[in-house]
Amino acid sequence: MKFYTYDPAPNPQRVQMCLDYKGIDLETIQIDMMTAEQLGEDYRRINPACTLPALLLDSGELLTEIPSICTYLEDTFPQKPLFGQTAEERAIIVGWSHKLYISLFQPLADTLRNGNPHFKGRALPGTLDIEQIPALAERGKKRLANTWPQIDAHLAGSQFMVGERFSFADIELLAVTRFANGMVRQPVPESCTNITAWTARAQAALTQK
Repeated sequence: MKFYTYDPAPNPQRVQMCLDYKGIDLETIQIDMMTAEQLGEDYRRINPACTLPALLLDSGELLTEIPSICTYLEDTFPQKPLFGQTAEERAIIVGWSHKLYISLFQPLADTLRNGNPHFKGRALPGTLDIEQIPALAERGKKRLANTWPQIDAHLAGSQFMVGERFSFADIELLAVTRFANGMVRQPVPESCTNITAWTARAQAALTQK
């Protein structure tokens, strides 16, 4: 397998955390998004959608969506499970992962891509050149302000996002908080003390051998 990625970007980080947690070592190729290498002809021949990350399987199949990549890794490398141990746990973890993506990751992406001059004419990833809509950046900030307290309240009664075990839902939230505090400069509110406490637990679980 070959893993095409760009370490600083939040979407590649979601997969990299899965790899790190499970101790999976893959052939890795860095594609420099700062120089728009993902839009060049060499990478376009590999992934015509020009998005990162991408996982090229030994069969020749290319996986380009985070859920498909991470569930493939889970099934292929079942040690240290990230999607639970029962059908119910898997369903809850997938549900939370989707909620975090829709209610936090997307608003962060809207805020960044529609409010940062670096993305002028490139408000969406991939091959489509599209202009920024500043109102989407403002809407993204409002959505974030509404969602952070909900996640904080959930973590008041839970060690991790789903019960007592670290899971893919925790990886999603780690990626989101890093994205918010870093690239987007819309940090998690200081009032969300449960998220702060969870972060230390999640980081420790991620790096535990």
